[in-house]
Amino acid sequence: MILSDTSNIVREKKRAKMSFNRIFLNIIIILCVCLNWDCSEGAHEKQRRAINSHTIQLSSLFPSPSSPCVLSTRASNTKSSLHVTHRHGTCSRITSAKAKSPDHAEILRLDQARVNSIHSKLSKKLTDRVRQSKSTALPAKDGSTYGTGNYVVTVGIGTPKHDLSLIFDTGSDLTWIQCEPCVRTCYSQKEPIFNPSSSSSYHNVSCSSAECSSLSSATGNSGSCSASNCVYGIQYGDQSFSVGFLAKEKFTLTASNVFDGVSFGCGENNQGLFTGVAGLLGLGRDKLSFPSQTASTYNKIFSYCLPSSASYTGHLTFGSAGISRSVKFTPISTITDGTSFYGLDIVGISVGGQDLAIPPTVFSTPGGLIDSGTVISRLPPRAYAALRSSFKAKMLQYKNTSAVSILDTCFDLTGLKTVTIPTVSFRFSGGAVVELGSRGVLYAFKMSQVCLAFAGNSDENNAAIFGNVQQQTLEVVYDGAGGRVGFAPNGCK
Repeated sequence: MILSDTSNIVREKKRAKMSFNRIFLNIIIILCVCLNWDCSEGAHEKQRRAINSHTIQLSSLFPSPSSPCVLSTRASNTKSSLHVTHRHGTCSRITSAKAKSPDHAEILRLDQARVNSIHSKLSKKLTDRVRQSKSTALPAKDGSTYGTGNYVVTVGIGTPKHDLSLIFDTGSDLTWIQCEPCVRTCYSQKEPIFNPSSSSSYHNVSCSSAECSSLSSATGNSGSCSASNCVYGIQYGDQSFSVGFLAKEKFTLTASNVFDGVSFGCGENNQGLFTGVAGLLGLGRDKLSFPSQTASTYNKIFSYCLPSSASYTGHLTFGSAGISRSVKFTPISTITDGTSFYGLDIVGISVGGQDLAIPPTVFSTPGGLIDSGTVISRLPPRAYAALRSSFKAKMLQYKNTSAVSILDTCFDLTGLKTVTIPTVSFRFSGGAVVELGSRGVLYAFKMSQVCLAFAGNSDENNAAIFGNVQQQTLEVVYDGAGGRVGFAPNGCK
């Protein structure tokens, strides 16, 4: 009996030891899994925050004058591509050591003026009627959008070709340059002013031509006659203007992309905020715009990427070559009676992966558009209030500071090297969801004033505008023939 009891005790001890070993092994396995998968309390929340936020170096928000110019590989390797530079950046052909770039206050003041002119043009109600300048015969009409822009491309014009730096603008239609002789006034530009008498491919357009008849829709002013030659006039919302002859000329984008007989304005009387550049490349939707005139080659398709800083170039590419397969498209909406602007239907915004509670009518009532010349995106008042509230709630670890100009949600990041910000995404009609790059969320004045890069409209009936700060580093595709606009990330590479 004693032997039997002893055997039982031994067996029980073995079972207990085996059970303990199994339990211990399971604990080890669980610990190993937790170390790899993070089983601590709140791990899923940490993972969610990591996915729905960006941590960026604050130094990346500020320009570095000593940085060398980095060229976009897309522009270098695609035959129908032009390098896009910031007008006042280190990569720009027209940047001068003597020229003083506008400060942030001036940039935002001009930006608000452009937005006001866009809203006036859309509503056809001029709250600040443009006064007629004594130096031009243009009537005081609604005119076109504000005469300023941030991004520049170089185009060859004439035979032999003259390389000229032009602002490109999706909110304008007529392409124009300054021309000799300047019969009244020309503003200062970096490159020599184009002299049409030196080009063998230049000729004026007659008053009876279809192009002359198209000026009214393209510029807001009908063409007039001077010795049977068509005279154009375009006036902008800031009293900038260009007046001269409507003409045809050879345009050279690249060695293999040359176009004869492009209609453009040869301005002999020009004034405004275009200092440094030779003129403007109109990328709007009217039939006198550059995409419309080259439709037989490019089918009204072009794309661009705006560089993330002044020391990088982006690209402006005509045609479908090189367009990313990951582009998400949204239909062009009918925001206006005219054809210049590319309308967008915004249907929602999310911050940090969470959809904002914005009723659909907030966006649908005023409509929206995309504009390469507007700096800061504008939102309907209720939509902006929801964005601001959600963004501030996710930035509680940072010190608030005073507003600057049109930007009212600012943070003091003095002494920090990095900042973690929530993602911001836009949803457009047709199912396109576009997550903004980190540079499209913040606008930095100085370390003690880094602001949310959005502003609210003053009136709920004013259109939303998707501006160029939010477009930075995105590939933005305009498919005029297909009636759609598309977006993809990492567009400058």
